[in-house]
Amino acid sequence: MTYKNSEMQRLIDEYIHSERDRRIMKRRLIDGICYEPLAEEFELSVRQVKNIVYRSESILFSKLE
Repeated sequence: MTYKNSEMQRLIDEYIHSERDRRIMKRRLIDGICYEPLAEEFELSVRQVKNIVYRSESILFSKLE
């Protein structure tokens, strides 16, 4: 199932509580930015960004079921 950007943005705003994590998820899921550029943009390691995305996706996808 595909979701519109506005729907995904609403879900991120509602269920991801950390401001930084919300910004990362919007850049990843809505803007389609890869991990390496996100790590640079947010001054984090690629591993940290992947962990944030994985954890946040788990939360979001559990709300979609």
